[in-house]
Amino acid sequence: MPTPERLDEPFLASVRRHLRDFDVRALPSEGRRRAAVALTIVQEGTGADIPGLVRSAAPWSDAPALLLTRRSAGMRAHAGQWALPGGRIDEGEAPEEAARRELQEEVGLAIEPQAVLGRLDDYATRSGYVITPVLVWAPRARDLVANPAEVASMHRLPLAELRRDDAPLLNTVKGAEHPVLRMPVGTAWIAAPTAAFLYQFRELCLFGRPTRVAHFDQPFFAWN
Repeated sequence: MPTPERLDEPFLASVRRHLRDFDVRALPSEGRRRAAVALTIVQEGTGADIPGLVRSAAPWSDAPALLLTRRSAGMRAHAGQWALPGGRIDEGEAPEEAARRELQEEVGLAIEPQAVLGRLDDYATRSGYVITPVLVWAPRARDLVANPAEVASMHRLPLAELRRDDAPLLNTVKGAEHPVLRMPVGTAWIAAPTAAFLYQFRELCLFGRPTRVAHFDQPFFAWN
């Protein structure tokens, strides 16, 4: 069994090294809108439950997690789906600026520019976006407040869950050239594009394996 990650300087240094050595691939807009999401490394602790997920015994531990949300039922697009904090990039914004702004708007988390660790590969969605995933470090983010207009619930996904042997889940759907990617969490699963970012994070930042995910497809319900 691999040694579990801890929220400490050696783990941070390892993530930085993997990101530094990775050749990030950006995608042209080609008529799509630009968006950014934040993969936020936080402290495992309290938060809404994920079905079937067993958490650490301590309310707050030194185990790292990623911050996930469920989108509000009132959202015009992708209501109720698993997501990472994020949204459209405003005119003149860099993806890193957009990710930081969206973190504050959605969950009340304000971070400084130096908390940004780097980017993963862009992903073009069926719904007309090119999404840039931005990795940020916010280990002591405890007092988060969800914006009810955008976020139904907040969740802390232990990084240990990303190491599961049954990840990723791949299947084919009619009309899709490439396999659809899903990531299992507890007894549930998360679909691409969020799953694509989680899988690339797992492969690169946890296992040190440069892996591409932009070719993986999304299930039908995420196409619009």
